[in-house]
This record gives sequence, C-alpha cells and structure tokens, in this order.
Amino acid sequence: MATTKKSPAAPTFAKIAENKKAAFDYFFEERYEAGMVLEGWEVKAIREGKVQLTDGYVVIRNGELFIIGCLINPLKTASTHINPEAARTRKLLLKKDEIKRLIGKIEQKGYTLVPINLHWKSGKVKCDIALAKGKAEHDKRDTIKDREGKREVERAMKSRHRDR
Repeated sequence: MATTKKSPAAPTFAKIAENKKAAFDYFFEERYEAGMVLEGWEVKAIREGKVQLTDGYVVIRNGELFIIGCLINPLKTASTHINPEAARTRKLLLKKDEIKRLIGKIEQKGYTLVPINLHWKSGKVKCDIALAKGKAEHDKRDTIKDREGKREVERAMKSRHRDR
C-alpha cells in the first residue's frame, strides 16, 4: 500500500486592487508586505471592491509609513454616524528595522516607495509596497515594445490553433 504525501498548501491571496501603472513607471528593487490600519466602513467598501490604488504613493513621517492617494469609496449604507473620507491618509504597519532600512534607501537618489497591490491574507488587508526607481523614457518605450511583442506572439499562436 503506497502512501501519498500531501504537500503543504501555498497560502492563497485574494487580490483586491492592483497598481499596474507602477510596474510601467518604476523598476522594483525590493518588495515588502505591510498591514493597513483601516476603519470599519473601509473594510466593508474593500469587500465590495470599491478601491483604487493607481494614484497612491507611500511616505515616511516620524519613522512611520503612510499611504496617500489610495481611494476607498464609501458605501452608501456604510454608517449613519460617521463622515467617511475616501482619500484619507492611512497608516501602514511594518517592522521597525524594516522601516529604518527603507529610510536609508529612500535617502539615496531616485528611490521611492510605491504601493503595488492590496490583498487579503488571513482575513486582514495587506498592502505590497516596493522600493522602486523611476524609469527613463526609453525604458518605458522598451516596456511597451516588449508588451506588444508578446501580444503578437499570442495572436499568432491563437490563430495557429484555430487553423487546425
């Protein structure tokens, strides 16, 4: 009788929102996963998918990380006793030694912190942030050229499968 080993299941992350514009505008050097401090109405709105991350960026103030420009549009039925603010500055949670390391890197020329995506992990909202360096205009053109080349290959493969 043969026994089968179960491989440990990889953690599954349900994506909430993604910042595709960041991958176009920046080279990602390092990635970090940070928790977010949210209010109740924000969690409800996130569950409904009312999040926009494209214009967001991360700043460091007094040794703490904050995400600015992340829009969480409130639900109409969220609450009657609070006045929700969609573009509020939200605190990100990261270990102190990681924040100190990021401060050292950001002081170097050309580095910035960019939110990449929001996802669920163990029932909590997490934000992936990247230490990024801005792309030059010719690098952006190369990215567009690569993307279009991949599309052409996919179209050719698709039409080839249809001909059979």
